[in-house]
Amino acid sequence: MRREILSNIHSDKLFEQIYDYLLERIRRGEWQAHEKLPSVRTLATEFNVHRLTVFKAYQLLKENRYVYVKDKSGYYVQPSGLLSMNTLHDPIVSAYVHDSHLSEIHQVEAAFQFSKALLDPNLLPNLYFSEYVKKVFDLYPKVLGTYSTTQGDQELREALCRYFAKHYHFYVSAEELLITSGSQEAIDLVARVLIKPRDVILMERPTYSPAIDVFRRQGAVIVSVDIHPHGYDLHQVETAMKQYKPRLFYLNPTFHNPTGCTVPAEQRKRLVELAEKYHCLLIEDDPYRDIYFNEQPPLPLFSYDTAGYVIYLRSFSKYIAPGLGIATVACRPSFMNYFIRAKSLSDSGAPLLNQKIFLHYFFSERMQQHLAKLRIALAVRKDILEEELSLTGWKWSSPTGGFNLWIQLPDSIPMEELLTKSIEQSITFVPGSICDPQRELKSWIRVSYSYLNEQQLREGFKRLICLIHSMSHAEK
Repeated sequence: MRREILSNIHSDKLFEQIYDYLLERIRRGEWQAHEKLPSVRTLATEFNVHRLTVFKAYQLLKENRYVYVKDKSGYYVQPSGLLSMNTLHDPIVSAYVHDSHLSEIHQVEAAFQFSKALLDPNLLPNLYFSEYVKKVFDLYPKVLGTYSTTQGDQELREALCRYFAKHYHFYVSAEELLITSGSQEAIDLVARVLIKPRDVILMERPTYSPAIDVFRRQGAVIVSVDIHPHGYDLHQVETAMKQYKPRLFYLNPTFHNPTGCTVPAEQRKRLVELAEKYHCLLIEDDPYRDIYFNEQPPLPLFSYDTAGYVIYLRSFSKYIAPGLGIATVACRPSFMNYFIRAKSLSDSGAPLLNQKIFLHYFFSERMQQHLAKLRIALAVRKDILEEELSLTGWKWSSPTGGFNLWIQLPDSIPMEELLTKSIEQSITFVPGSICDPQRELKSWIRVSYSYLNEQQLREGFKRLICLIHSMSHAEK
């Protein structure tokens, strides 16, 4: 193996190319957990580079927690908390231990799915929805015979512009909106367009699990910013921006997933100021805005942005019509051209039929009135879980909107065992470490109250509490 091998790797810095090469081999499983890696001297000889170059690559791997050092022995592959082989066949446990992919958890069939932050389909006006499907075919008889544009249906984008101006006091043109197939595609576009390997980004801790996976896939170095019921420590945010010079800060400031926290208005204004001062883009993910239980949440960060440092991701698929999967990206033209180009490499635009159905369904007076009913129904379901939680002595913060409760269990509960036993009892939830860029927070879980009906919620949560109590007593 000589230096020529490095020529096909992304970076033009030799130590970064060696970093990429070693990381790829670790990820492919060529070296297992705790296995000793080649020495600095050996790699320097193989790559025909100075030993300091290899040393810098290993130091970067160490900083990013892919390897660890034994004194006077060398570098070793950082373990991922491997379990015995029989438990690794369980998809939810395997996801928890290795990949952190929330999708694997969602694929587990269970009677009590506390892992799904989706709306109970029975809460949607389904008969009314079917009327609008027919209406769309009457209005657009050729809708199935053509594609949308890559940027999205012009009529829908213009309607969204009016909606944002009326409700959130920010003004965009139709050319500054891009329609995507849900927020997941929007996050993926942001990552592909804006992130290259080793770019530093800020993410909340905890945060939306699939976003961690998407940004890591792009090779981003993640620096965590804690989120609390009162929002952020803005001193911590500014220190991170000043020290690390991050490319972007991905944040979910309204009914945050998984904690339910909402960042106050005064912090939102200051965040936009900091973004402009330190040239850090803010990627504002806003999928739960309409699901508030008392007062409406503060305006989006995008409403305070005058310099183009905020990119706004607004999903409607969580509570309007998950089957349509409609979301939008709002940003200034300098970014929009790149997003459209990146999306065109994946598809020719979100399905036109879905966009037209959403246009007439969401903006109808009846659907807007139905949102108030949804808020009441979800507030009742949240209260059911909190009523059961109040008997446990566990810690949680009561959210003022959204779909989730973020619960701290006793430290003595082994999460791998709890995952296995909960599946055996047909219960799923999201372990906290999946939501943590640092893969810690092992005593926390996310429980969603949106997907199950009231009876299922109470019965399933009682079972989960009993299981955890039994495990807690067994530990004693």
